[in-house]
Amino acid sequence: MAIKLRSVLVMAAVFACANTASAHGPTPQKVDEKITIAAPPADVWKIVKDFGSIGGWHPSVTNVKVEGTGSDTTRTLTLKSGGTLIDSLDAIDDKAMEIDYRLQNEDFTALPVSSYSMAITVQPAAGGSEVEWISRLYRFDTGNEPPDDKNDEAAVKASTDYIKAGLAGLKAKVEGK
Repeated sequence: MAIKLRSVLVMAAVFACANTASAHGPTPQKVDEKITIAAPPADVWKIVKDFGSIGGWHPSVTNVKVEGTGSDTTRTLTLKSGGTLIDSLDAIDDKAMEIDYRLQNEDFTALPVSSYSMAITVQPAAGGSEVEWISRLYRFDTGNEPPDDKNDEAAVKASTDYIKAGLAGLKAKVEGK
């Protein structure tokens, strides 16, 4: 009898763990892209740290509205897709040449993400500056079985495309191309 009870308990534990594992929800994703820009870091940083300047160098952004000051600063980006991203500024570190911000809204037409935090850093590099843009994000559909256009892969692809376009636009702006 003890062996049968132990077997039943072991099977129940295995079944409970299997159910828990399949119902985990979304996991954080990361996008990390870099580009070298032929200009001194101070020149690149001057543009990057201006939270509202993204409209002048990101090809996907058609309009920028900045509100507030300091840690209460937000920007509303209107994209060519018609979507809107609202970002809040977390920090600007002149010494580290890093700007950090996070998403305040969900807009599937803008990006298929439910949230993100982003950091852009500028560092000296051979030939000028290296700009790194990192995003930590969650997919748009945070359920256990999201549709293909709202899953991790869609979120990472769209975020990667957005960041790469931004870096290319920043390079063109700074280098005058």
